[in-house]
Amino acid sequence: MPSLCRDCAHPTDGATNCPNCRSARLVAHPELFDLAIAHIDCDAFYASVEKRDNPDLRDRPVIVGHPGGRGVVTTACYIARRYGPRSAMPMFKALQLCPEAVVIPPNMAKYRQASQLIRGLFLKATPLVEPVSLDEAYLDLSAEARLVDRPPAVLLARLARAVERDVGVTVSVGLSYNKFLAKLASDRDKPRGFSVIGRAEATTLLAPLPVTAVHGIGAATARRLAEDGITTIGQLQAMAEDALTARFGKFGRGLAHLVQGEDRRRVIADRPTKSISTETTFSRDHSAYPALAAALQDLVGRLEQRLRRASLAGETVVLKLKTADFRSLSRQSRLPYPTQRGDLILEQALRLLRREADGRAFRLIGIGVDHLAPAAAADPPDLFHTSPP
Repeated sequence: MPSLCRDCAHPTDGATNCPNCRSARLVAHPELFDLAIAHIDCDAFYASVEKRDNPDLRDRPVIVGHPGGRGVVTTACYIARRYGPRSAMPMFKALQLCPEAVVIPPNMAKYRQASQLIRGLFLKATPLVEPVSLDEAYLDLSAEARLVDRPPAVLLARLARAVERDVGVTVSVGLSYNKFLAKLASDRDKPRGFSVIGRAEATTLLAPLPVTAVHGIGAATARRLAEDGITTIGQLQAMAEDALTARFGKFGRGLAHLVQGEDRRRVIADRPTKSISTETTFSRDHSAYPALAAALQDLVGRLEQRLRRASLAGETVVLKLKTADFRSLSRQSRLPYPTQRGDLILEQALRLLRREADGRAFRLIGIGVDHLAPAAAADPPDLFHTSPP
């Protein structure tokens, strides 16, 4: 079965320990390298940031929140959670359950700074990052979206490691084929988790879960369903779409799809895209122009798909190269108009490549466009003589 080391991101197959680093922290799943939608959730984020900044707190129960009679728990670390404190619990009750807890008032500026660092790491993998809050986000790592030519599962293992190394907090990863299941997966294995839900098992896995596991079903809806004896997703799966629509209106129609593991919501980035690019790292260094040009042609095809999917066009073509000794080069060429056309991008990219392909060995090549514009502004028809003179 395909598997992956969560510590060094080394793909393997059927091993008990990673053949690269000997770690036993492997994730295995038949669809591991076929899924591309992820949900990443920081583990007890506010408390983790406080422990990062004060190592003396590492092994102590920590609660972040305002102390006092009307204060509530914002975050409880995993040590504190063993005793019962949870987010949104009244502080007095949390301290009754865990009187040894260290209570720290929230420092939102510090948490926002950590969140920005984490998001910056995510954006190195894909521009399609949809934050849900400071401590969680969806990522689209499909072939058309991701910026690095590696399987999404490998990128996610690397991202988790990078967040832990560079920011000092841990995350849990959920990987699936849609947002609903990716979020469900990230909640299954915390902290420092990596859970996968594939297409083949989705409906079976969902069936025994409580109805509150479905996106959009809150306490009030759950009570209404319980009054009719419906408490599990499997019971909802057995109901016809018409019956759910009659009961819940538009939400019922969406619910009928969700309980079957279907979610059509796309990952929507929360900020304007400034550039779109794609790259690949060679398994061995290349120095010959024909090999470099062939790789570039494949990348341009992917770049054109991404531009059309995003309804964007680029006016500046950017070639990226990394030498065998890890020096990065960037060369660019400005077009007279924004374009989505792969042939025009490739023409400029090959011209830039010819200047650099002087016998040096390269380990990476990438192509992108910036100075983005809406697709409607792309490729004026009169410039290509598509209309009669």
